[in-house]
Amino acid sequence: MPDHSNNAWLMFALLTVANWGVYGILLHTGQLGMNDAVNGRYKAFLWVGIAYVLIAVLAPLAILIFRNTGFSMPIKGIAWSLVAGVTGAIGAFCVLLAFGAKGHPAVVMSIIFAGAPIVNAIVSIAMHPPAGGIGTIRWPFYAGILLAAAGGTLVSMYKPGPGPAKPPPAAVEADETPS
Repeated sequence: MPDHSNNAWLMFALLTVANWGVYGILLHTGQLGMNDAVNGRYKAFLWVGIAYVLIAVLAPLAILIFRNTGFSMPIKGIAWSLVAGVTGAIGAFCVLLAFGAKGHPAVVMSIIFAGAPIVNAIVSIAMHPPAGGIGTIRWPFYAGILLAAAGGTLVSMYKPGPGPAKPPPAAVEADETPS
């Protein structure tokens, strides 16, 4: 249970929502910006990896050095952290593959962000069962699972389409000439 006396955790959680909420569309935009229909997604992912090195390696390294902490780490922590990193990287790569298979970013990301909390809840309960067993889980939890699934489905099915096509610039100029 989070410590509610200090709501910094909530600010960081919401910053994560904001960043991950734009991740898919920014990644897709980067893919398109590569001007390479065949390999653009892999080129974009290469730069995502470089960004991860800059943020995920250099930032914690700087913090650890600044705090003068030791670099002794238990193998269990290293192993689980590597597994987490691999699953995160595979997930990010699969986002690109979904885009490459003609998945629309709004639909792909809606499925991911509606489905991920469901998977997280199931795996969390499996790894850390509640005191008293699964039978002690209250109905609002199950309602939340169903609502997350329904929300992802509805957003995917009824996402707004693109706006009306814009006329070519020459046509706009011709319409604006005085009569």
